[in-house]
Amino acid sequence: MTLKTYLDKRPGLKRFIHFLLIPRYQARPRLWVSWFVNPFVHKRHRTSIVRSSVRLDVLPFNPFTLGEHSIIDDFSVVNNGVGAVLIGDNTQVGIGAVVIGPVTIGSKVIMAQHIVLSGLNHTYEDVEQPIRDQIVTVRPIIIDDDCWIGANVTITAGVTIGRHSVVAGGSVVTRSVPAYSVVGGNPARVLKYYDKVIEQWVKGAKAVPVPGI
Repeated sequence: MTLKTYLDKRPGLKRFIHFLLIPRYQARPRLWVSWFVNPFVHKRHRTSIVRSSVRLDVLPFNPFTLGEHSIIDDFSVVNNGVGAVLIGDNTQVGIGAVVIGPVTIGSKVIMAQHIVLSGLNHTYEDVEQPIRDQIVTVRPIIIDDDCWIGANVTITAGVTIGRHSVVAGGSVVTRSVPAYSVVGGNPARVLKYYDKVIEQWVKGAKAVPVPGI
């Protein structure tokens, strides 16, 4: 029996442990967790950088990793409370980003300023309950290797950004993006796509993804 299964069968104990880790109605872990638990649980490469103004709301019961030479820049927020946050090597998370797991960001990814990635959603269908009291749902966001995400982009739960793709600044991405493509708009659509057959970038209406690329 895993620890999670054990606690799921004992809701009173689970609530008590949750209280020890996080103050009620808050997302930020208690200081003792950040100082004395997280450094021994989470995997941060010694060459990685987390700027001093970053709000690192990571807890020990979900993974958080930060790869070699990767940077989380000033005023960003990273939260793994409902799902893992995994960041590869040589990746930059830009100023003022919000990353709420489950999120996987590959290696050599460029993320500009004020990007929001949230694998979490609130349910709202029960009109007798406040939305904040209803259950949350999670669907993972995946950003593959070698992508460039422009400033002020929002990527919603369940979206995958394929390898070597570009998301134009200000876009809202609600559907997965094929590899080797440029997308933009709200909702984002394919603006340009690399056709491996002719070895050229194809623009506009002709930018139809090739299956399996």
